[in-house]
Amino acid sequence: VLDPADEDARVAALDACLLALEPRPDPQAALAMELADRVRTDRSVCRAGQLARDAGLTPRSLQRLFSAYVGVGPKWVILRYRIHEALERAESDPAVDWARLAADLGYSDQAHLVRDFTATVGVPPTAYAAPPP
Repeated sequence: VLDPADEDARVAALDACLLALEPRPDPQAALAMELADRVRTDRSVCRAGQLARDAGLTPRSLQRLFSAYVGVGPKWVILRYRIHEALERAESDPAVDWARLAADLGYSDQAHLVRDFTATVGVPPTAYAAPPP
């Protein structure tokens, strides 16, 4: 059974066994993926509370859903996509208006964007966007 030549037969047997179980789709997993995809594609989603309301969930239910099916909280996912947007803007426009970008991304002020950007990327936005010497 452990002979390397029998590996294809073992894989086929395992496939047949697992396929016979006919796993059913999990609607909660589908919802979590739908919401995570919405955060990725809809840049207007800036707050976990907003995402929860739009999905008809309480903030705590959204937190539990993301924790169980995504592996991180919705706030973390939103933050990462916001920082990705800031990175894209910094790369495409070296003279980016950071205060305006902070407002566009749903931050209350530029300082909060700078703090999150620096914590995530490792350098402040102006250093990241600065042209190489």
